[in-house]
Amino acid sequence: MMMLVAIAAAAFLFSGLAIAYVIGGAAVLAFIATDNARYLAILPQQIFSKIDVFALMAMPLFILAGELMNRGGITGALINLSMALVGRIRGGLGHVNILTSVFFAGISGSAVADAAALSNTLVPEMTKRGYTLTYASAITAASSIIGPIVPPSIILIFYGALMGTSVTALFLAGIVPGLVLAGALLVVNAIYAARENHPRVEKADMPPFLPTLLHSLPALCLPMIILGGIVFGWMTPTEAAAVAVFAALAAGWFYAGLSTTDVLESLRRTAMLSGSIFIIICAASALGHLGSLQRIPDMISDMVMQWGLGPTEYMLAMNVIFLLAGMVLDIPVALALLVPLLAPVALAQGVDPVHLGIVLCFNLCIGLVSPPMGGCLLVVSTVTGVNYWKLARAVIPFVLVQIAVLALLIRIPALSLALPHAFGLGGG
Repeated sequence: MMMLVAIAAAAFLFSGLAIAYVIGGAAVLAFIATDNARYLAILPQQIFSKIDVFALMAMPLFILAGELMNRGGITGALINLSMALVGRIRGGLGHVNILTSVFFAGISGSAVADAAALSNTLVPEMTKRGYTLTYASAITAASSIIGPIVPPSIILIFYGALMGTSVTALFLAGIVPGLVLAGALLVVNAIYAARENHPRVEKADMPPFLPTLLHSLPALCLPMIILGGIVFGWMTPTEAAAVAVFAALAAGWFYAGLSTTDVLESLRRTAMLSGSIFIIICAASALGHLGSLQRIPDMISDMVMQWGLGPTEYMLAMNVIFLLAGMVLDIPVALALLVPLLAPVALAQGVDPVHLGIVLCFNLCIGLVSPPMGGCLLVVSTVTGVNYWKLARAVIPFVLVQIAVLALLIRIPALSLALPHAFGLGGG
């Protein structure tokens, strides 16, 4: 029977049905196949309990803030500031690309938004100044995954709601890993710049530092308002997300890049993205409820004990599974399907839930730049016109560095836990 369920799920998937309906349909069939059909009557209650979480209210608000910021002319101000800071270094525009991603991460929290914005603005500038289109596209895709790691982050909110973990602690925990990743990518770009003799930005083309900094202040104030308000207890993440929307509107009007049409389009996109994420949560929660009925986490725990896996070994095994899942599944789908099954065993072994959340979310973000389904690769390839598989080959060195940073995070939990502990925030 379960084989028939798997075949039916594959048929749903290859028919072009949306992934949420594939998961939901497979879940209902699996309830019947495992003789748990009697529990379908209470399934709506179980599903609603998964989305009736206050922290999830922050997600559509941060999505809206990111959409407004992406359309509000903020990207140009951040690029100019990055150029004023690092443009004179050899390979300067590569460094600008990465540094802009760091600044943009503190505003949008979305890798795909970052990839789309920089593909439209910075990649043409890089090619005009002597970089190959493939390299400019590859570094844009690679640096875009800083977005969901540095707060505010939509996927960290999702993980926090899923596992009942403090979103504030997760936001603080993402800062150092995001900066470590940015530093690692800067080193890779410096190596390429020396080897390929990438150009510096000419002094005549450099924006003046002080006027550029002053012009960028409204954009730079946004992450400070969001994170500062949360960390110092002035606002909950949901309240900070609402403030971020108003701040994004104000910044967009300041930069004169936000029209009424842009606001309406941002609202439309927010409704679509939020709806798609929530329906995925609903579908995955049905499958997760079946997993708990079948005691799958307990079976995994027993297997781990039989194999003698300690916390480190189990974390490594988990991360291999998540790396593979990230290559073919959207991040919300992978989190909703795998975290309820695999995370409880790690927590039972004493792994800090905040550290676990950062590691798993970082892991899945690598999937955004990994074939065959890398979301950021698809966006950058579409915008720049680079062949998808050529871009996938070019991004491999960056992906290897990202995996090395992931291994460092697993090995040294203090990288993600130092800031939450410094502010007196525990794991739960």
